Amino acid sequence: MTTRVAIVGGTGKLGGVITSVVEAEPDYVVHATLSSRDDIALIDGADLVVDASTPAVSVDVVRATVERGINILVGTSGWSSERIALVRPLVDAAGTGAVFIPNFSLGSVIGSALAAAAAPFFPSVEIVEAHRDSKVDSPSGTAVHTAEMIAAARTAQGPVLAPHVDQRARGQQVASVPVHSLRRPGVVARQEVILSGAGESLSIVHDTVEAAAAYAPGIRLALRHAVGARGVVVGLDSFLDIGIRSPGTAPSA
Repeated sequence: MTTRVAIVGGTGKLGGVITSVVEAEPDYVVHATLSSRDDIALIDGADLVVDASTPAVSVDVVRATVERGINILVGTSGWSSERIALVRPLVDAAGTGAVFIPNFSLGSVIGSALAAAAAPFFPSVEIVEAHRDSKVDSPSGTAVHTAEMIAAARTAQGPVLAPHVDQRARGQQVASVPVHSLRRPGVVARQEVILSGAGESLSIVHDTVEAAAAYAPGIRLALRHAVGARGVVVGLDSFLDIGIRSPGTAPSA
């Protein structure tokens, strides 16, 4: 059986990578490719919608898709736990599935999981992330997701130590974790989680060097699970046996 996939934001960088993956898979076909300005009705008839649009329009794409009873795979950045909570009742009421993937890179997902596993053992945790200068949102969705995983892993210990966060140069706090964002040319994506304790520190670094090669395996994995998902699923780690699950995830079918 062929799965018909509509890709919103398919004309963008991530959307182009997703389109190439879908076209290369024998059991999938591109049903429609939409820009962020196209009529959302073009998704009608699809078995799955993939959202790679922009943070400003993504919530409307998700709502329109769920209202049509179609499952959606969201790769757009900017979906924090609070924002996902706003659409969760719609997904549950419709009986559909919404899969939110902050990062399709397997290495990035594993790096975030390692940081969450280490977080209870260090009182101080900060994140430094860098992306291309054309990225419109900060902090990155990956950094937000990592910070939320760290906070969930530290439930017993409480918030991380973050002195002087009233100063703007100390970054933006996400789930108590200071996040520092760099936007510059010559970089695809990089995240460093720095965990510090008395007399020592641990850094967990992930670099994306070539987006298409890095994201393709994760996109294929997410596509397979998103078609039959039910409820809200957050993070590629939900489909990997790495021992650390994203907070706020409902099991997929």
